[in-house]
Amino acid sequence: MKGSRCECCVCCRWSLSGSEQFALRYADGPQLYITEQSRGEIKNGTILRLAISPMRAARQLLERIQSHGIDARLEALKELAKLSADPTFAAEFINMEGLATLARLVESGTQYDFGEMLAFTLTAFLELMDHGIVSWDLISVSFIKQISGYVNQPMVDVSILQRSLAILESMVLNSHSLYQRVAQETTVAQLIAHLQVSNQEIQTYAIALINALFLKTPEDRRQVNTHTNQLQSHHDTNLTEMAHQLYVLQVLTFNLLEERMMTKMDPNDQTQRDIIFELRRIAFDGDNDPSGTEKRKAIYTKDYKMLGFTNPVNPAMDFTQTPPGMLALDNMLYLAKVHQDTYIRIVLENCSREDKHECPFGRSAIELTRMLCDILQVGELPNEGCNDFHPMFFTHERAWEEFFCVCIQLLNKTWKEMRATAEDFNKVMTVVREQITRALAMKPPSLEQLRVKLRSLSYSEILRLRQSERMSQDDFQSPPIIELRERIQPEILELIKQQRLNRLCEGSCFRKLGNRRRQEKFWFCRLSLNHKVLHYGDLDESPQGEVPFELLTDKIPVSDIKAVLTGKDCPHMKEKSALKQNKEVLELAFSVLYDPDEVLNFVAPNKYEYCIWTDGLSALLGKELGSDLTRSDLDTLMSMEMKLRLLDLENITIPEAPPPVPKEPSTYNFTYNYG
Repeated sequence: MKGSRCECCVCCRWSLSGSEQFALRYADGPQLYITEQSRGEIKNGTILRLAISPMRAARQLLERIQSHGIDARLEALKELAKLSADPTFAAEFINMEGLATLARLVESGTQYDFGEMLAFTLTAFLELMDHGIVSWDLISVSFIKQISGYVNQPMVDVSILQRSLAILESMVLNSHSLYQRVAQETTVAQLIAHLQVSNQEIQTYAIALINALFLKTPEDRRQVNTHTNQLQSHHDTNLTEMAHQLYVLQVLTFNLLEERMMTKMDPNDQTQRDIIFELRRIAFDGDNDPSGTEKRKAIYTKDYKMLGFTNPVNPAMDFTQTPPGMLALDNMLYLAKVHQDTYIRIVLENCSREDKHECPFGRSAIELTRMLCDILQVGELPNEGCNDFHPMFFTHERAWEEFFCVCIQLLNKTWKEMRATAEDFNKVMTVVREQITRALAMKPPSLEQLRVKLRSLSYSEILRLRQSERMSQDDFQSPPIIELRERIQPEILELIKQQRLNRLCEGSCFRKLGNRRRQEKFWFCRLSLNHKVLHYGDLDESPQGEVPFELLTDKIPVSDIKAVLTGKDCPHMKEKSALKQNKEVLELAFSVLYDPDEVLNFVAPNKYEYCIWTDGLSALLGKELGSDLTRSDLDTLMSMEMKLRLLDLENITIPEAPPPVPKEPSTYNFTYNYG
């Protein structure tokens, strides 16, 4: 080989003495060789080191790999695994038939089956193939069988299994002929077993190979594997590494629905029409059909109308639009057969409502199926780098159908909460979509948890969230809006203060704390209309409405009030008997201290009255109103007032600063003589 030169290396290019023997490499990081093409990437301060040339390194390693000494071969393979990531070295090693040598070593079988040595060999092989210099189609059948054997063995070294899974994945993705061979040698059921181990990397590589096989399988042969529900129960809670692979598997699983989603119903197909008839039979128990064609047809039309089909005379026409096509009918049949009680309840519940308030089940189910397909992007290809998977879809064998069943119940519940009519159908669907997307964003771990989260996202809660989000939008944070809020807030606080004082003038009834075995006693307290005196007195029973001032014999001038105490600071909560009271009583207790060192103790009947009285007494003393009720009222009233003030500015961008004052005119002679 004397006189042979590696023209790609910098040393050779610059004609340095002995350049065919040496080359420059990075001293840190991946330690790649510096080539004429990559030398422009060297930055100031980068440390380089002189090393043997890639040609010489490849030749030496190849000789050591083929030696008989096991220790020498192991060290050579370890070094080869590191150098194989370098494209310059890889090209030289492959040119010397090094890749074929590694393949023969793997194919040799048990005599070469030393765990660490085999792991380094597979690592080097995969790194060399990843450069794309050699086609995967050149891989031999015996090599595929040997690699598949490592994957199918129940007990194999983790490092060997990991690299074997990665090699098989690359084969499947890069060669159609190899996909067929790998699919014969390794089944998905065998790969599922690797999801039960605790090693997260093995789980990730196993899912990646499952996805690769799924992608290459012809559509007519794809099936939802019944073992996918094991994914959630066996993978580690830290899903960062495998999140993308789970997302890909989720997308591929949902894409199996695309064919039914894009299939129109044939109105003349009796088999398909029988499915609709089955929906009617289950809902209305129509085993005993009336005699006579015309009579039967009239009853069927009435029943299909009660089922909520848009075309009650021929409901098959409702499924001719794609999406959702036949997928909607599949979902409805699953609900009717698997969750029969729920299905019958939904249908009969809507039949019993007024005509204008009934929720059309058929139309709702069809639109809901279309919506779910759009939310979950059924038919779309996986996005590279996306990790948006939902764990709950791996917890049930029929996750899609169960998801539909949960959502159709949500739709029916939301319809009732909104007291919707037929004209409100699109509005209801918009709210339901928001409820579902918000719940999915929380990533519930199971379908049961999804139900819990959807129950919490009622229609009133959606309205509250919308209002809160609108208030936090950029427009509501701009300086002019903030300034407007600051000007309005004192007016709103004054309004709340007056409401509290008015309630104190109406008065409230309070219970006296005492022995529970004695008859319960009450007392009443109210503020005088001029806000100067608190009137109070005992009552024999709880009053209905206001109590006249004449019946309240005791009074406290507001000017004598020193302070208002709450909770544990109240004297009657420090007494021994009061220590036995529950936490609820403690949270409703407050006291008024007044001259001369007297105290009037209260226990409010509920939290609302507690807030009203503590706020009202604070207002009398000229202090801030700090209750939870005040904060809630302030937010609500401020939001309403801001909306009213900004009503005419909808869709108009509010500037950050006021417009500049124009310059003075050159003359103030603005008059015109009409004479």
